[in-house]
Amino acid sequence: QVQLVESGGGLVQPGGSLRLSCAPSKSIFSIDLMGWFRQTPGKQRELVATSDIIIGEEDIMYGDFVKGRFTISRDNAKNTVYLQMNHLEPEDTAVYYCNARDEGRSYWGQGTQVTVSS
Repeated sequence: QVQLVESGGGLVQPGGSLRLSCAPSKSIFSIDLMGWFRQTPGKQRELVATSDIIIGEEDIMYGDFVKGRFTISRDNAKNTVYLQMNHLEPEDTAVYYCNARDEGRSYWGQGTQVTVSS
């Protein structure tokens, strides 16, 4: 079992920035894939960013809508995964979920609300 604790959501104006944090209950060294997804009412959960460790190398993927605005990163010393979001747009308003895939199982955080509005 892996528990994920998210933080960092909130209200921000268009063009602003937020940083989301996800702290797993297990060392991120041993978790193959960690990522962020988001969901708005009536829509499917969609990929924001993933960080996958493949044979010791990090492979990062972003959703098409990111367009260079977001960055996912791992801080091994703090055992935390971050999602830095810049140039936020109202369309980025959603609940953001941290995801970890470990030993063939998928785990989700409780979600953190991000609202982009003036």
